[in-house]
Amino acid sequence: MTIKPTLSYTALTVAMTALLLVGCNQDNKTDSTATATDQTQEINTEPTNNTPAQNDDPNHQPDVALALQNNLNKSGLNAQVQSVIPTDMPEMYWATLDGVSPFFVDKTGTYVIQGAVMKLGDGRPVDISSAMMSKAVVSELQAVDKSEMIIFPAKGETKASIYVFSDPTCHYCQLLHKEIDQTNAAGIEVRYLAWPRGESMIGLTESVWCSSDRKTALTNAKQGKDITAPSCDNPVRKHMALGHKLGVSGTPAIFAENGQQLGGYLPSAELVKEAIANR
Repeated sequence: MTIKPTLSYTALTVAMTALLLVGCNQDNKTDSTATATDQTQEINTEPTNNTPAQNDDPNHQPDVALALQNNLNKSGLNAQVQSVIPTDMPEMYWATLDGVSPFFVDKTGTYVIQGAVMKLGDGRPVDISSAMMSKAVVSELQAVDKSEMIIFPAKGETKASIYVFSDPTCHYCQLLHKEIDQTNAAGIEVRYLAWPRGESMIGLTESVWCSSDRKTALTNAKQGKDITAPSCDNPVRKHMALGHKLGVSGTPAIFAENGQQLGGYLPSAELVKEAIANR
């Protein structure tokens, strides 16, 4: 199975999105191991005319944002700069673009750094890229209306919540869901977002989200049962775009409340421990 990117500036997305997760796309041997990075992309070389988005954040650096936007436009990359804020690295900034995973950029808006950036000399090394990415993830996930998610609440006291990008046909998603009662009983609320791994899975996922009882429909789908539901307005493609932005490349993709990615499938006891530690 090959993920078909849905964004008009796919080349930029593929080049700049950090692949934070390997889940069913690699570990489930019944699925193809192809991901978005395997695809041959055609990069538009024609200049574009985007301008940076308005941003009232006092930390936003409009001059750097404009420089970055101009360089994107000159390179024919059709993406709009949303914000640029300082980091702990001198003269290096954290840029957020519409639909693209955030990255580091220099003050001239010319040089992009993707991946881990470590700060040394103050005790243990600190991964400042991870901290910046976590903040971005928290902001994006908190902006998703709960009505768009399929939520399995904690039983008793809610000790933590997790966000799970999931495909009903993914073996490891199914395994994770088999243990959901145990996870809920331990005080963890599970918030599912849609992440069909290819066009052929979108119809089933949309049927789940359009069902009158979405929780039961999702459970049945993960058990391999047929799901039928009338078409409806649904957030499936919206969640797919969000997943691309957050660097999701396989399922399940699990994020803690603090924005840390917990990895792919984890046994319930380990998942509970990590969710509470990263709330």
